[in-house]
Amino acid sequence: MKVSPISIKKQEFNKALRGYDKDEVQAFLDKLADEFESLQKENDSLKKELEESTVKLVEFRRIEKNLQDTLLKAQESSTKSIESTKKQANLMIKEAEIKASQILEKARENANDIRNAVINLREERDLIIANLKSIINSQSHLLEMKVEEAGEETTDVKQVEQAKKIDINVDEIVNKLL
Repeated sequence: MKVSPISIKKQEFNKALRGYDKDEVQAFLDKLADEFESLQKENDSLKKELEESTVKLVEFRRIEKNLQDTLLKAQESSTKSIESTKKQANLMIKEAEIKASQILEKARENANDIRNAVINLREERDLIIANLKSIINSQSHLLEMKVEEAGEETTDVKQVEQAKKIDINVDEIVNKLL
């Protein structure tokens, strides 16, 4: 039997000879019905609140699961990103090392080319100096011969002696030219 506040208020009892005071029993039943109604309202309110909380709990669990999935995906993504970045960095380092070795090799080749050019220039300089010495020597012999011929033609002893005193230093002339 289900009891409600209205059923408590409408409850009637059989009459007995020496029974309870009717007004007192009715007042108690009214009070009991009011208390029962209040408890029933509170119970209904708590049930409704429990249902709302259950709905919220289900929603929060769904959100929690989504957040966990998102966090897991973010961790996987960041791990992949870190690995990709490391691979790219290693690739860049290897490319830089290759480029550096190519630059060093080219610099060595250039240094060798310059060294060879310097050696060739020195050889050409030595050849030019040798040619200059040869030309100066031949010119000085010609000049000496001319001076001797001129000395034989002139009778002035002083001029002949001055002409003989001319001493041509070929190395000094070449050094002055350089």
